[in-house]
Amino acid sequence: MDESRMEAQRTPLYPLYKEYGAKTVDFSGWEMPVQFSSILQEHEAVRTQVGLFDVSHMGEFDVRGKEAKDFLQYMITNDMNRLTPGRALYSPICYDDGGTVDDLLVYKLAEEQFMVVVNAGNIQKDFDWFAQHASRFDVSLKNVSNDIALLALQGPKAHEVLQPFVEQPLSEIRPFRFTHLKSVSEGAIVSRTGYTGEDGFEVYLPAADAPALWKALLTPREGTVVPVPCGLGARDTLRLEARLPLYGHELSAKITPLEAGVDFAVKLKKEGDFIGRGPLVKQAEEGFKHKIVGLQVEGRGIPRSEYAVQVNGKQVGVVTSGTMSPTLHVPIALALVDIAYCEIGTAVDVLIRNQPVAAKVVETPFYHKA
Repeated sequence: MDESRMEAQRTPLYPLYKEYGAKTVDFSGWEMPVQFSSILQEHEAVRTQVGLFDVSHMGEFDVRGKEAKDFLQYMITNDMNRLTPGRALYSPICYDDGGTVDDLLVYKLAEEQFMVVVNAGNIQKDFDWFAQHASRFDVSLKNVSNDIALLALQGPKAHEVLQPFVEQPLSEIRPFRFTHLKSVSEGAIVSRTGYTGEDGFEVYLPAADAPALWKALLTPREGTVVPVPCGLGARDTLRLEARLPLYGHELSAKITPLEAGVDFAVKLKKEGDFIGRGPLVKQAEEGFKHKIVGLQVEGRGIPRSEYAVQVNGKQVGVVTSGTMSPTLHVPIALALVDIAYCEIGTAVDVLIRNQPVAAKVVETPFYHKA
């Protein structure tokens, strides 16, 4: 059988897509909605009201055992000592040379039990990487991705929509904390996290229970706004405005977390060794050859991934992500640029359809939540 033509994977919510008008595309081997109404409408809904995303294609690993914390401390660049039960932590994981395997979230469910959430396109690669190093520790590792669905409710009105389903006042849940659902699903957790630059929540629950919660969240209630179903198109424009990295673009095996600008999640002096530490320490001490910067295009044209960044006709970088910002109404991009051209205000050109278009290096994030 030709593996390249294998049937795309589908989330537990796939049977509902047609009912809500989804237009689907292939994303890392998954048949996912790129939009339901329009990318612009969905983007605007998240910025001003509330949007609902199916992100059940993300992967989840169960990590438990006496040395589970020590194992994860060795695998990730961030510091596991910052975690207590009920808290989540963002972190890259690195190869031995400091290049990025993936970026992920670690949830501390109990003293010796954690949930690791990884990007959909990296599930098997990440699991193999974890398994390769697990034998050194007293830890059990299980891929539970097929058992768990994930819904993301994002936007300034997200708490109003979700509150009826949660006993605890959502205002008490600080960012990167989580609690449990009151109804709809046993064992579901609600996390104050997201990937849009807005306030919001992510709900992890058994896969079989996801359709019922999706429908319940989209059911009109008196005095409460109804969420707008959102696809991956709006998810991408939202995260780009907020300067949130996407693996395979701003982070990769060839781009370290320091070069990507997520140094806040790289604790070089933390207790215990971690994979990639030596090269990252060296890079921090000696400086970078290039790094990710924000660009605003001043001429006409939309920058796209892989477009060249030039100065006086010489290539000095490459666009990693780009779009027409729905909020700012200007073309924006993230780009990996030679360090000599990374200062704010530096004039560059982006080669759009083989024509140099004026741009400049600008501060990021492009968008700040009000």
